[in-house]
Amino acid sequence: MSVLVVGLSHRTAPVALLERVSVSGESLVKLLQDVQQDVHVAETMIVSTCNRVEVYAEVDRFHAAVTSLSRLLSTHSGVPMEQLASHLYVHYEDRAVEHLFSVGSGLDSMVVGEGQILGQVRAALRLAQKEGTLGPTLNELVQQSLRVGKRSHTETGIDRAGASLVGVGLTLAERVLGPLQGKRALVVGAGSMSALSAATLQRAGVTDIVVVNRTHDRAVRLAQTVGGRAAGFGDLAAELAGADLVISCTGATDVVITADMVTPRETFLLDLALPHDIDPAVRRLPGVTLVDLESMQQSEADAGTDDGGRAEAVIAVRDIVAEEVTAYLSAERAARVTPTVVALRSKAAQVVEAELGRLVARVPDLEGRVRDEVTQTVRRVVDKLLHEPTVRVKRLAESPAGDHYAEALRELFNLDPKVPEAVRRIETIDAEPGKNTEPSKKEAGL
Repeated sequence: MSVLVVGLSHRTAPVALLERVSVSGESLVKLLQDVQQDVHVAETMIVSTCNRVEVYAEVDRFHAAVTSLSRLLSTHSGVPMEQLASHLYVHYEDRAVEHLFSVGSGLDSMVVGEGQILGQVRAALRLAQKEGTLGPTLNELVQQSLRVGKRSHTETGIDRAGASLVGVGLTLAERVLGPLQGKRALVVGAGSMSALSAATLQRAGVTDIVVVNRTHDRAVRLAQTVGGRAAGFGDLAAELAGADLVISCTGATDVVITADMVTPRETFLLDLALPHDIDPAVRRLPGVTLVDLESMQQSEADAGTDDGGRAEAVIAVRDIVAEEVTAYLSAERAARVTPTVVALRSKAAQVVEAELGRLVARVPDLEGRVRDEVTQTVRRVVDKLLHEPTVRVKRLAESPAGDHYAEALRELFNLDPKVPEAVRRIETIDAEPGKNTEPSKKEAGL
């Protein structure tokens, strides 16, 4: 079984297509379940954000699984396969690990270094755990990606060099409105992105913040955190008329702010939703500026050469990712060979015990002290003979072709790693909290 990633992001697809493929709520759960039921999939998790939709899966066949996952994305989004295929990317095995670590570290984000992706990956992990689609392979891989992401932000300046989507949006707003202090801001929605928006506005010195949400209680709670006030969703048009800056991210499937709700005057609207919350037609209104994810993407592409230290931070994070990928793959390959090593030692132990039993049967009057010395000598000989090949096969297993060495060992000694009682004992020990998971010589049969 190997890890496969099939997806699309802001790097490979226009925002309009991402809007159609993006899934959330019950639609996300249904896609997750359908992927899990595919005959080639053992485990799965889906990361779906405003910038990417990626299916992670542990699969038994590469080509068949790629076809299945691509078709599922097409079916659930309603985008024909011939239109979707050219925007999809595929990562497999080592490349899949590297991609997930890069995503978690913010290297693959539209705004490089933004920290929101860690929370989004964590949310995807929790949903997969809740729905029972995650197994040990993906669980460990995703948990490690979160640790790598946290390390990248802790040890480098990537989060400072690359501002969040909200921060970039407010920078663009200042170009239009001037200093934000003294401006009235309207936040539409009360989810995680809206909470981040409100907090960023407060840090920018905006003191007049209004929160509008369909669920009024949530609007009240969010407004209280930033010293603002809440308004009912029915008051949205009136609040728009008095706002200088509007940030909308509701998660609604239809447009929330239409052109006829916006007064033609100097107003900056930031649409962070996918699908769009704000009707693009508002751009035609005099004095109104609308920035959405697509225009932010273009703004990022057109950014100047003065990156505030981002280039150095990116290089540092890439080094961390490369180091962590190497360590993860080495540990993972070494773990694969462990059952084979245990099987070899278990088989050797069985042979030793059988021959010692035969010796005792043939020489029943063998003196006890002599018998013990013979027993220890035979076991030491076998232990020394097995030491070098087992150490070397573990070391060789860390290489990209490591599985072949374990396979050769199984073939030469006719081993079945799933059979030995020693393996079952190790699995039992591993399941007990607080126990050492490394097999002792006794547990390995020596």
